[in-house]
Amino acid sequence: MASSNPFASILKTLEKPGGGEFGKYYSLPALGDPRIDRLPYSIRILLESAIRNCDEFQVKAKDVEKIIDWENSSPKQVEIPFKPARVLLQDFTGVPAVVDLACMRDAMNKLGGDSNKINPLVPVDLVIDHSVQVDVARSENADLDSHQVMYSYMRCEPGILGRVVFNTEGILYPDSVVGTDSHTTMIDGLGVAGWGVGGIEAEAAMLGQPMSMVLPGVVGFKLSGKLRDGVTATDLVLTVTQMLRKHGVVGKFVEFYGEGMCELSLADRATIANMSPEYGATMGFFPVDHVTLQYLKLTGRRDETVSMIESYLRANNMFVDYSQPQVEKVYSSYLELNLEDVEPCVSGPKRPHDRVPLKEMKADWHSCLDNKVGFKGFAIPKESQSKVVEFSYHGTPAQLRHGDVVIAAITSCTIPQILVAGAFINAHSEWNAHNWVKPWIKTSLAPGSGVCNQIFREEVCFRNLEDHIFQNVFGKCIPESDVALHSGLQKYLNQLGFHIVGYGCTTCIGNSGDINESVASAISENDMVAAAVLSGNRNFEGRVHPLTRANYLASPPLVVAYALAGTVDIDFEKEPIGVGKDGKQIFFRDIWPSTEEVANVVQSSVLPAMFKATYEAITQGNPMWNQLSVPSSTLYTWDPKSTYIHDPPYFKSMTMSPPGPHGVKDAYCLLNFGDSITTDHISPAGSIHKDSPAARYLMERGVDRRDFNSYGSRRGNDEIMARGTFANIRIVNKLLKGEVGPKTLHIPSGEKLSVFDAAMRYKSEGQDTIILAGAEYGSGSSRDWAAKGPMLLGVKAVIAKSFERIHRSNLVGMGIIPLCFKPGQDAETLGLTGHERYTIDLPSSVSEIKPGQDITVVDRQWEIIYLYHEIRYRGWVILVQVELAYFDHGGILQYAIRNLNRWEKLTSLKSNRRVGSCSTLRTNFSHDVISLPVVFPESVICHALNALCGGCAILSSIVSSKAFPA
Repeated sequence: MASSNPFASILKTLEKPGGGEFGKYYSLPALGDPRIDRLPYSIRILLESAIRNCDEFQVKAKDVEKIIDWENSSPKQVEIPFKPARVLLQDFTGVPAVVDLACMRDAMNKLGGDSNKINPLVPVDLVIDHSVQVDVARSENADLDSHQVMYSYMRCEPGILGRVVFNTEGILYPDSVVGTDSHTTMIDGLGVAGWGVGGIEAEAAMLGQPMSMVLPGVVGFKLSGKLRDGVTATDLVLTVTQMLRKHGVVGKFVEFYGEGMCELSLADRATIANMSPEYGATMGFFPVDHVTLQYLKLTGRRDETVSMIESYLRANNMFVDYSQPQVEKVYSSYLELNLEDVEPCVSGPKRPHDRVPLKEMKADWHSCLDNKVGFKGFAIPKESQSKVVEFSYHGTPAQLRHGDVVIAAITSCTIPQILVAGAFINAHSEWNAHNWVKPWIKTSLAPGSGVCNQIFREEVCFRNLEDHIFQNVFGKCIPESDVALHSGLQKYLNQLGFHIVGYGCTTCIGNSGDINESVASAISENDMVAAAVLSGNRNFEGRVHPLTRANYLASPPLVVAYALAGTVDIDFEKEPIGVGKDGKQIFFRDIWPSTEEVANVVQSSVLPAMFKATYEAITQGNPMWNQLSVPSSTLYTWDPKSTYIHDPPYFKSMTMSPPGPHGVKDAYCLLNFGDSITTDHISPAGSIHKDSPAARYLMERGVDRRDFNSYGSRRGNDEIMARGTFANIRIVNKLLKGEVGPKTLHIPSGEKLSVFDAAMRYKSEGQDTIILAGAEYGSGSSRDWAAKGPMLLGVKAVIAKSFERIHRSNLVGMGIIPLCFKPGQDAETLGLTGHERYTIDLPSSVSEIKPGQDITVVDRQWEIIYLYHEIRYRGWVILVQVELAYFDHGGILQYAIRNLNRWEKLTSLKSNRRVGSCSTLRTNFSHDVISLPVVFPESVICHALNALCGGCAILSSIVSSKAFPA
């Protein structure tokens, strides 16, 4: 049972400068332990959380000692509990999370428990951004400024995604968050400790379960110098990503420090932190300093709030003051980068960490055409590389070559500074270059915040830029009486097709929408390697669009430049991107703005009032949301006709007794993969192909093809998502000997079937299946369906060279065994083809299984039934003891239900709430967060599901121009 906090003696009062108090806090300096002064700032946040939540039950004093002794305990891979301050859900993972909570309530009710126990015990934010799809481009109708229902259809009050410091019932503590978006790490740029987890793990955290984690090592990354003109935060983050991937930071924190920090804006820091999943770290952390405080003021935080944040962090030794001498911190390893060495670059064509310096891009592109098919190759024969395809675009003759750009997208992870740079390029192009983007290139602008709309549309100040813009562009000086250009920069963006299409992930998540049919036919019928250029963070093959085999990440100015050029086969140093009215060639260097110019515009035009106005507009509400029916029942009434929400089968036969560990007996190999199989390969989020099992399911239920929507939009329906598992059209399965596509071989019959159909045949025959894979299995987005889907297909184990951290945890959470080959081994070195039968023997008692132990796998050749190969794999990739408990219970959700049912006194929502409990569910329709006062505890789950069925129907019909029936 929980007891009083043994650290109550260090609970101190934080006084206000003018008298009074901000609140009380657990003081780290009051411990008087010199080891704390040497701890990385990111570890101090873990320490404070452990102290504040210490009850000698879920969090113990010995856990606190492990963290204080981080320098010695971290190399030993010790396990600690962590209770984040809040949980963040995005819609692609939030929808199934809400569905899971609803069916967990059903399961609790069937087990004789109180279904009201299935309710969030910590604040939860639900962000609606991944559902935005670019169906309409190059049109004012695509601009969602006229559809404020997107952001305000819920009755809500303003909330802020980054709080930095909480003040809950008079107790002050640092903000921390785990989110079901792997790019939750963007918040690390604000000094908030946050990282991505699987949706399944997040649900357990919502229900009050502490997260068990290995105390991480911390890589110290020292920054010095200053970025040169023409170098953007995107160039910096691609460089940092490449360095950290080479260094190896999987499972670690990265903490940035050094005098170069003063040269990075908060937005630059957030851009670097955002790419943590791409360089493999749990998070890339920037401790709070004066830059952070300036950003908080800029974004409309009250002076008293900022004062409280600074006072608390200084008092608890969590604030970095670079004007003062710095105490040397201890890190697990060290890296250093002089910002002056960073150069313009892009990344691609298939992975975010394959950085290409801009000056080498043309040569690299031709190498990719030559190279064999792989991450840097398309194997296009020399004689075909110069092929020109003629086609007709709306009656006008057009041409397509390898490397031609068909999608150019500025997406939501982009920040205003580099958006302004892109707008400058457009301004120059419109007045001097007289060079338009080809009409068949699908262009779009999807910022992460409605504030960007004001920056570009409202009075963008040019006081400090009249010589540059008006003299060089308009050929005259700005009149002294004019202090602002009312048309703003959006005018120039629109003229080249970069209209605002919404506020969300769009193209980066795979919601690029359809490209013109004539362009699509020209690509597919002639096997052309078409290109997409986007300012996002993920460019895995098949993610951005099924027909863009080459996808490059670039800064917004480069996205615009490549759109103008119309091809990635260009050397910007030597080749022009257009021709001016006077016939003079226009080069990229002629239109690129300086860092100072961009900074001046941002400083003069990005104002606190814009953020305040945006948040106030969101709170106005919307009748369509208010009119939604909210049932009073604690249990959700499932609609069997719905193709969006479906009662999943996870708990249908569940009892109070854990099923125990399960082995695998004579399993077939469902799929045999190589390296870098991403969650986009496993569970695609994009469009539903017309010939897929999911399409058949929808058509059988009367859904027209134009209303298929995307897999992401239908993540509340397990029937569709199971059929969408391994449905990526670019997936390569070795069982098919190089054939590309979502099919596999049914070993007993030798038939080639869709993955879903083959899996169902194995299940109907009572046969287990496993998956063979190479390195980095499950990298990419933190999609719980990438684990749920294989479980529903009957997969019992995945044997790989290595796993991505979140996906490994998700597999365990769904009861799938993750196994690693021993170092130096893989399927090829062991001679495994996937035609074998596999047996994995596990002890019958979970107490006999240890994290990391060797497990013997016996494979039996299918052709020679009596020939056995005994192969000893490295064993479990389960890293913490609690995951064994999840596996013993058949999954993390089953574990949570049984515990909640057993420990009623500890989890009853009828008791007094502890510090950190919540009574609101916050929802957000871009990256601006809103909080919703909804009814707790009785009807929140039903309310949310009705919102998904009803409110999101409004959302989808507006954003995607698609029907989204309840």
